[in-house]
Amino acid sequence: MAWIHLLIAAVFEVVFALATNATEGFTRLWPSLLTAAAAAGGIFFLSLALRTLDVGVGYTVWTGIGSVGTVVLGAVIFGEEITIWKALAFVLIIGGVLGLKLSDRLSPAA
Repeated sequence: MAWIHLLIAAVFEVVFALATNATEGFTRLWPSLLTAAAAAGGIFFLSLALRTLDVGVGYTVWTGIGSVGTVVLGAVIFGEEITIWKALAFVLIIGGVLGLKLSDRLSPAA
């Protein structure tokens, strides 16, 4: 269940970042309210995930998924360019997230 909470938190993280861009410096009411609600939702679900997951793993996965999701949706919604370097960074982030997810299974029991 912790990983599901973490994925929900990551979705809120992406919404938070994209909505922040739409606030135009917090001068637009509805995007500003969405930003605050998404930030609260992301932190809430992250806190649920961290009941079980190590904070280093949980936070890193949360920000990693949030980063990749924000860049991809930023390209789709705002027309931002995805360069070869950004694509390579995606691969590295996803590899790191998968490595952290698998680390619990691969580590010997303490």
